[in-house]
Amino acid sequence: MITKDNYANDIKPYQPKPKLLKNCLKAFVVGGIICAIGQGLTIFYIEVFGFTEKTAGNPVVTTLIFIAALLTGFGVYDKIGQFAGAGSAVPVTGFANSITSAALEHKSEGIVLGVATNMFKLAGSVIVFGTVSAYIVGVIRYLVEQFL
Repeated sequence: MITKDNYANDIKPYQPKPKLLKNCLKAFVVGGIICAIGQGLTIFYIEVFGFTEKTAGNPVVTTLIFIAALLTGFGVYDKIGQFAGAGSAVPVTGFANSITSAALEHKSEGIVLGVATNMFKLAGSVIVFGTVSAYIVGVIRYLVEQFL
């Protein structure tokens, strides 16, 4: 009789071995390039538009999100994601790619029931997680400042 354990042991010799070092290197390089582009945009916004280091962050993130959404629409970001894995998924551009992909995938169902609904299914969980995490960190910081 075939069980889960037997099956897992039987297929193990046929599974490809992951190339961990190569995958980590690709993720590191692509993630680094995305961060370097972000740093270049920061310098651009500071030099050209007179932002400070603190205030340049918002337009930089917005620009990165816009570029990622545009590249997703043209089908380029998916190829970057296949090559880099987590190196393209972890930065804010990966979130923009996920949202845009969900919107494009369901555009045939209409603007409200297709694009908006499916786009915000993904965004909703991220927004809730971010809000709850920020609240918890804020409470911890407040308590640490009060008692230390």
